[in-house]
Amino acid sequence: MLRKLFHVLALVLKELNSIRADPILLALTAYTFSYAVYAVATGAKTEVDHVSTAIVDEDHSELSRLIGQAILPPWFRPPAEISAADIGPSMDAGRFVFVIEIPPRFEQDVISRRTPSIQINMDATAVAQAGNGGAYLQMIVNQVVQTYATRAAGNPTTPSGAEIQPVNFAVRVMFNPNLKSEWFNSVMQVINNITMLSVILTGAALIREREHGTIEHLLAMPVTPGEIMLSKICANGLVILIAAYLSVRLVVQVWLQVPIAGSLVLFMAGALVYAFSVTSLGILLATFTTSMGQFGLLVIPVLVILQMLSGSATPMETMPVWLQGGMQIFPTPHFVAFAQAVLYRAAGLDVVWPELLVMAIISAAYFALSAMRFRRTLVVLQ
Repeated sequence: MLRKLFHVLALVLKELNSIRADPILLALTAYTFSYAVYAVATGAKTEVDHVSTAIVDEDHSELSRLIGQAILPPWFRPPAEISAADIGPSMDAGRFVFVIEIPPRFEQDVISRRTPSIQINMDATAVAQAGNGGAYLQMIVNQVVQTYATRAAGNPTTPSGAEIQPVNFAVRVMFNPNLKSEWFNSVMQVINNITMLSVILTGAALIREREHGTIEHLLAMPVTPGEIMLSKICANGLVILIAAYLSVRLVVQVWLQVPIAGSLVLFMAGALVYAFSVTSLGILLATFTTSMGQFGLLVIPVLVILQMLSGSATPMETMPVWLQGGMQIFPTPHFVAFAQAVLYRAAGLDVVWPELLVMAIISAAYFALSAMRFRRTLVVLQ
């Protein structure tokens, strides 16, 4: 047993020296877990944030002015006033995402209970902002119109002038009170990077041994295929886990100011189990290829499936039931659920242990399958 541990340790040191001697690989790892996380977290926002708006006021009444004054930051920029003839050219030029058109006699029709219409033109090329922003604008306009109509008609109101409502709603947004997309995107990007680099680095390490002819040297040494596999998994997994920890600490918490509610130690323990499974997956994929080009072509669709269908991009509940069940054979959905529970909801081991157990079982299965394929590969080479 001690001899096997010594063999694995010696091979791990060899792998770490190979990684250290590859500056491009180190630069890629550093970039992936630093600026790439920041860029994805802050560059692809889905919430409404200072969206450009304009108003075509054909009524020029007190009510139309109140509507314009109610459209405020941080959701929207203060609206610019344009003419009806400028709607098409300004939206064609991309100057405004929303243009609100208030028709003539709007205030008079509201007071007379004639239910007038307001037209909201939206640029749906920014589909998330258009959908959410349109709902916000409707809510703002409805509140202003309802308050104004109630006051003008003399109906029972509160001291502030708003109509008395039968129900008072208290909305509590949990785990992300400001609805910031970077709070979600940053952590999910760290998880995606762990997946991507674990698969690529371990698979590339095996392919590199073949292309350089050093796999024959390993076969001449008194080591087993399992020890060779384990050394590549440990060395590359160690580098990735260290990079992931620094990314969560420095990029997510310090740079992006994202609060981590749960235990980072528990998260890293789960990341260790997860990294073992995806590094084993990388070796498994490498055993089906003979060159880096083939490996790259095989890895790309696998990574796309793992990232798009794991719950990190869209909730698992939005997928067909058969697809949800099919994704359970991969470790990524379980790690995404584990990470969200620990980092966002401060879940403890008593809550997330089922996900850890499933990841451990999947890791053992992947390692056994990879070892079997790897042994067959070595037999062919011999």
